Amino acid sequence: MTQDISQTLRIAVAQLNPTVGDIAGNLALAREARKDAAREEADLILFTELFLSGYPPEDLVLKPAFLNACLKAVEELAADTADGGPGVIIGFPRQGAEGRHNSIAVLDGGKVIAVRDKIDLPNYGEFDEKRVFIAGEMPGPVNFRGVRLGIPICEDIWGDLGVCETLSESGAEILLVPNGSPYFRGKVDIRHQVVLKQVIETGLPMIYAAQLGGQDELVFDGASFGFNTDKSLAFQMSQFEPAVAVTEWRRIGETWHCARGPMARIPEKEEADYRACLLGFRDYVNKNGFKSVVLGLSGGIDSAICAAIAVDALGEERVRTVMLPYRYTSEDSLKDAADCAKALGCRYDIVQIAEPVDGFSSALAELFEGTEEGITEENLQSRARGTILMAISNKFGSMVVTTGNKSEMSVGYATLYGDMNGGFNPIKDLYKMQVYALAAWRNEHLPPTALGPSGEVIPKNIISKAPSAELRPNQTDQDSLPPYPVLDDILECLVELEMGTEEIVARGHDIATVHRIEHLLYLAEYKRRQSAPGVKITKKNFGRDRRYPITNRFRDR
Repeated sequence: MTQDISQTLRIAVAQLNPTVGDIAGNLALAREARKDAAREEADLILFTELFLSGYPPEDLVLKPAFLNACLKAVEELAADTADGGPGVIIGFPRQGAEGRHNSIAVLDGGKVIAVRDKIDLPNYGEFDEKRVFIAGEMPGPVNFRGVRLGIPICEDIWGDLGVCETLSESGAEILLVPNGSPYFRGKVDIRHQVVLKQVIETGLPMIYAAQLGGQDELVFDGASFGFNTDKSLAFQMSQFEPAVAVTEWRRIGETWHCARGPMARIPEKEEADYRACLLGFRDYVNKNGFKSVVLGLSGGIDSAICAAIAVDALGEERVRTVMLPYRYTSEDSLKDAADCAKALGCRYDIVQIAEPVDGFSSALAELFEGTEEGITEENLQSRARGTILMAISNKFGSMVVTTGNKSEMSVGYATLYGDMNGGFNPIKDLYKMQVYALAAWRNEHLPPTALGPSGEVIPKNIISKAPSAELRPNQTDQDSLPPYPVLDDILECLVELEMGTEEIVARGHDIATVHRIEHLLYLAEYKRRQSAPGVKITKKNFGRDRRYPITNRFRDR
C-alpha cells in the first residue's frame, strides 16, 4: 500500500545518460534508477524529457513502430510500480488522436495515472520540434498520493505561454520539470535565472531535472537543481556526471521547502568547456560502437588537444596517433608530437608522405605544366595525409578524429578530403584562442572521469610556438590571417552576435579586414556542409544553429 505523503515528499531526480533509439536500454536504465531510489526510500522518481526514446529523437518519431515500442516501455514500467515503491514521471513520444506529442507519463500503483503533453514546442537554434510534434492542451496538476504536482515540460517554463501560471492557478503545489537542455557556455546560470523567474511569478518551488550525455553534436550536461519559494537554491546536482539524487521536501504552512539535497560544485569556463568536449566525444565514439580512434598528430595545438581529449575520454589503449611528416615538417614539430604522445601514453606511429605526394605531383605534371606551384600543391600534402588516415581507419576499424578549430572552419582554412576527413571533431566549436585556453587548463588539471594521466600532457612548446600548417617553407598562419585574438573577435561578432560590419569596425577593427573575414566566412559555407559533426560549445555552432545558404551573394558593405 502506498502512503499519504501530504506532509513529507521524497523526490529522486534521475540525471542519466539515455541513448536515442535504444528503448530497451533506456527502460533498463530507468528500472535500475528506480531501484536506487527505492533503496533511498523515495516516494517518486523524476526522469528527463523523452527519456525512453532518448532526446532529440528527430524523425524517428515519424515511425509508428518506434512510437509503439516507446508506449510498450511505458506500460512495462507502469506495471513495475505495482510493488508499492516509488512512483515515476518519465518522458516519451506519444501518438495522440490528432498527431504526435512530446509527453510525460505519471506511473503509480501499477498503472499510468496521468499523461501530460508539452505545450511550447521550441523551433529555434538546435530545436525543431514543431516539425515532428504538435502542441498539447494547457495542463492541470496531477494528484500524486495527495500532492498536486505541476509538470511543465522543458520549454514550457522558458517561453511566455503562461504554462506555469496556469498550473499555479489550478492548484499545483510544486513544479517538477523534465528537461532536454543542451549545453553551451554559461547555460547553468541561464537555467537558474529562468527557473527563479517562474518561482517568483508562481510562488511555487521548482525542480529542474536535466538530461546528461552526448547526442551527435549536442551535449546534455546535467546540473539538475531546484529552487525554494524564498528564492534560495534548494539543491544542486553535479555537472557532466550521472547521478540519482534523493531530495526531501517538507510542507511548511502552505508551501513546500527542500530540507535535504545535494549541493555540488559547478565547473566554470575552461573546465566546463573541456568536460563538455570530453563527454560529447566519449558518447559519440561509444554510442556508435567504435572500439578505437586514430588521429594525425602534427605537433600543433589543435591535434594535441584532440589527442588529450581522446585519451581522457577513452583511455590510452584506444587511441592511436600518427605523425605524417613531409619536407616542410620541422624538427620541433616531430619532437613536440612525439613528446605529446609519450605524455599521454598512447600509440604513436610515423608514416612518411613524400612518396604519395610526389606520386600525385608526377601524375599531374603534364596537366599542370606551365603553371606556378601554390595552394593546389599544398593541398596535395593534406589530402595524402587524409587518405592515409582513412586507410588506417578502414584497416583497423578506428574512427578518424578530425582536428580543425572553429576559427579555421569559419574562414575555410581546412582542406576538403584532407585534414577535414574524419568521423567527429571534439573542438569544432572552439575558436583558436579558446583551444589555447583549454590546453593550458588541461595541463594544470585532471578532470573527473578522465582516463588520461595528470600533469603536463601538451608540451609547452606546442602552446608557445607560432601556429603553422607547415605546407611550405617558414609558413605561419599569420602570413594570411590577422592575429588570432583579432580574428576570433571578428568571427564571434559575425557568427555568434550577427553584428554588422559597422558595429564591428566600431570595436576597433580595420574595415578592410572585417570585409575580408566576412567574405571568407560566407565563401567557406560549402566546406562546412561537408565537415564532420563536432561538440556544440557556443550558443551558435555551425550546422544545427547557424544555417546559411551555400549560394549567397550578400555582403554587408
